Amino acid sequence: MRRELITWNEVQQLIDRLIVQFEHEFQAMLMITRGGLIPGGMLAEAMGITHILTAAVDFPAEFANEETKLLVWPQFIQFPETDLLTGRRVLVVDDVWGSGRTITAVKNRISAAGGNPYTCVLHFNPYRNLFGTNRPDYFAASTDAHIVYPWEVDEGPDRVLRAN
Repeated sequence: MRRELITWNEVQQLIDRLIVQFEHEFQAMLMITRGGLIPGGMLAEAMGITHILTAAVDFPAEFANEETKLLVWPQFIQFPETDLLTGRRVLVVDDVWGSGRTITAVKNRISAAGGNPYTCVLHFNPYRNLFGTNRPDYFAASTDAHIVYPWEVDEGPDRVLRAN
Protein backbone atom coordinates (compact mmCIF):
# COMPACT_ATOMS: atom_id res chain seq x y z
CA MET A 1 0.00 0.00 0.00
CA ARG A 2 1.22 3.45 -0.88
CA ARG A 3 2.19 5.61 2.13
CA GLU A 4 1.78 9.36 2.26
CA LEU A 5 3.52 11.52 4.86
CA ILE A 6 1.49 14.57 5.86
CA THR A 7 3.12 17.72 7.27
CA TRP A 8 1.82 19.92 10.09
CA ASN A 9 1.03 22.61 7.52
CA GLU A 10 -1.08 20.11 5.54
CA VAL A 11 -2.88 19.06 8.74
CA GLN A 12 -3.81 22.71 9.36
CA GLN A 13 -5.10 22.98 5.78
CA LEU A 14 -7.23 19.86 6.34
CA ILE A 15 -8.64 21.35 9.56
CA ASP A 16 -9.46 24.56 7.68
CA ARG A 17 -11.30 22.52 5.00
CA LEU A 18 -13.37 20.79 7.69
CA ILE A 19 -14.38 23.93 9.59
CA VAL A 20 -16.11 25.50 6.59
CA GLN A 21 -18.22 22.34 6.08
CA PHE A 22 -20.06 22.42 9.41
CA GLU A 23 -23.68 23.52 9.00
CA HIS A 24 -24.45 24.00 12.70
CA GLU A 25 -22.88 24.12 16.13
CA PHE A 26 -22.09 21.02 18.13
CA GLN A 27 -22.86 20.70 21.81
CA ALA A 28 -20.07 18.19 22.41
CA MET A 29 -17.08 16.62 20.75
CA LEU A 30 -16.06 13.01 21.19
CA MET A 31 -12.47 12.28 20.15
CA ILE A 32 -11.56 8.67 19.39
CA THR A 33 -8.23 7.72 20.93
CA ARG A 34 -5.55 7.82 19.75
CA GLY A 35 -5.98 9.10 16.20
CA GLY A 36 -8.68 11.66 16.94
CA LEU A 37 -6.94 13.44 19.81
CA ILE A 38 -4.80 15.89 17.85
CA PRO A 39 -7.28 16.77 15.07
CA GLY A 40 -10.06 16.89 17.66
CA GLY A 41 -8.06 19.27 19.83
CA MET A 42 -7.35 21.51 16.87
CA LEU A 43 -11.03 21.54 15.85
CA ALA A 44 -12.24 22.13 19.41
CA GLU A 45 -9.92 25.12 19.77
CA ALA A 46 -10.92 26.59 16.40
CA MET A 47 -14.64 26.07 17.02
CA GLY A 48 -14.76 26.98 20.71
CA ILE A 49 -16.13 23.58 21.76
CA THR A 50 -15.60 23.07 25.49
CA HIS A 51 -17.60 19.87 26.14
CA ILE A 52 -14.84 17.42 25.14
CA LEU A 53 -15.17 13.64 25.58
CA THR A 54 -13.04 10.65 24.58
CA ALA A 55 -13.67 7.05 23.61
CA ALA A 56 -11.18 4.21 23.39
CA VAL A 57 -12.18 1.28 21.19
CA ASP A 58 -10.38 -1.99 20.52
CA PHE A 59 -11.15 -4.81 18.12
CA PRO A 60 -9.59 -7.86 19.80
CA ALA A 61 -7.85 -10.02 17.23
CA GLU A 62 -6.45 -12.86 19.33
CA PHE A 63 -9.28 -15.23 18.36
CA ALA A 64 -9.75 -14.00 14.84
CA ASN A 65 -8.07 -15.31 11.74
CA GLU A 66 -7.50 -13.36 8.54
CA GLU A 67 -11.00 -14.20 7.26
CA THR A 68 -12.92 -13.34 10.45
CA LYS A 69 -10.92 -10.46 12.00
CA LEU A 70 -13.14 -7.83 10.37
CA LEU A 71 -16.21 -9.44 11.99
CA VAL A 72 -14.96 -9.09 15.59
CA TRP A 73 -17.20 -6.99 17.87
CA PRO A 74 -15.63 -3.84 19.35
CA GLN A 75 -14.54 -3.64 22.94
CA PHE A 76 -15.11 -0.22 24.47
CA ILE A 77 -12.19 0.35 26.82
CA GLN A 78 -13.47 3.81 27.76
CA PHE A 79 -16.69 5.58 26.78
CA PRO A 80 -18.62 8.58 28.19
CA GLU A 81 -21.63 8.08 30.42
CA THR A 82 -25.00 8.21 28.67
CA ASP A 83 -26.09 11.46 30.35
CA LEU A 84 -23.13 13.27 28.72
CA LEU A 85 -24.47 12.34 25.26
CA THR A 86 -28.27 12.31 25.52
CA GLY A 87 -29.93 15.09 23.54
CA ARG A 88 -26.65 16.56 22.26
CA ARG A 89 -25.28 17.08 18.77
CA VAL A 90 -21.93 15.32 19.07
CA LEU A 91 -19.06 15.73 16.62
CA VAL A 92 -17.16 12.41 16.55
CA VAL A 93 -13.55 12.97 15.46
CA ASP A 94 -10.91 10.52 14.28
CA ASP A 95 -7.93 10.91 11.98
CA VAL A 96 -8.99 8.52 9.23
CA TRP A 97 -11.96 6.43 8.10
CA GLY A 98 -10.35 3.31 6.66
CA SER A 99 -12.64 0.35 7.14
CA GLY A 100 -15.00 2.57 9.15
CA ARG A 101 -15.45 0.02 11.95
CA THR A 102 -14.23 2.16 14.84
CA ILE A 103 -16.06 5.39 14.09
CA THR A 104 -19.24 3.53 13.12
CA ALA A 105 -19.20 1.61 16.42
CA VAL A 106 -18.81 4.89 18.31
CA LYS A 107 -21.54 6.59 16.26
CA ASN A 108 -23.97 3.74 16.95
CA ARG A 109 -23.26 3.81 20.67
CA ILE A 110 -23.89 7.58 20.81
CA SER A 111 -27.18 7.10 18.94
CA ALA A 112 -28.17 4.35 21.39
CA ALA A 113 -27.49 6.80 24.24
CA GLY A 114 -29.89 9.33 22.71
CA GLY A 115 -27.22 11.57 21.19
CA ASN A 116 -27.09 12.89 17.64
CA PRO A 117 -23.64 11.95 16.27
CA TYR A 118 -21.89 13.45 13.25
CA THR A 119 -18.69 11.79 12.05
CA CYS A 120 -15.62 13.77 11.07
CA VAL A 121 -12.19 12.64 9.83
CA LEU A 122 -9.22 14.20 8.14
CA HIS A 123 -9.02 11.42 5.53
CA PHE A 124 -11.63 9.08 4.08
CA ASN A 125 -10.52 5.93 2.24
CA PRO A 126 -13.52 4.81 0.14
CA TYR A 127 -11.57 1.79 -1.13
CA ARG A 128 -11.31 0.22 2.36
CA ASN A 129 -14.77 1.25 3.60
CA LEU A 130 -16.77 -1.75 4.84
CA PHE A 131 -20.08 0.11 5.09
CA GLY A 132 -21.23 0.41 1.49
CA THR A 133 -22.34 3.91 0.67
CA ASN A 134 -21.99 5.11 4.29
CA ARG A 135 -19.23 7.62 4.68
CA PRO A 136 -18.15 10.29 7.15
CA ASP A 137 -20.48 13.25 7.50
CA TYR A 138 -17.42 15.49 7.19
CA PHE A 139 -13.99 14.74 5.74
CA ALA A 140 -11.22 16.95 4.43
CA ALA A 141 -9.72 14.62 1.81
CA SER A 142 -10.30 11.29 0.12
CA THR A 143 -7.36 8.92 -0.40
CA ASP A 144 -6.29 5.39 -1.21
CA ALA A 145 -2.98 5.77 0.65
CA HIS A 146 -1.91 4.82 4.16
CA ILE A 147 -1.60 8.29 5.72
CA VAL A 148 1.22 8.94 8.18
CA TYR A 149 0.52 12.04 10.25
CA PRO A 150 3.28 14.27 11.67
CA TRP A 151 2.61 13.07 15.21
CA GLU A 152 3.33 9.48 14.03
CA VAL A 153 6.70 10.21 12.45
CA ASP A 154 9.49 8.42 14.34
CA GLU A 155 6.88 7.14 16.84
CA GLY A 156 5.02 3.89 17.49
CA PRO A 157 4.07 1.13 15.03
CA ASP A 158 3.59 3.55 12.10
CA ARG A 159 7.11 4.91 12.48
CA VAL A 160 8.48 6.49 9.33
CA LEU A 161 11.86 8.12 9.12
CA ARG A 162 11.76 11.58 7.66
CA ALA A 163 13.61 12.12 4.42
CA ASN A 164 16.20 14.87 4.86
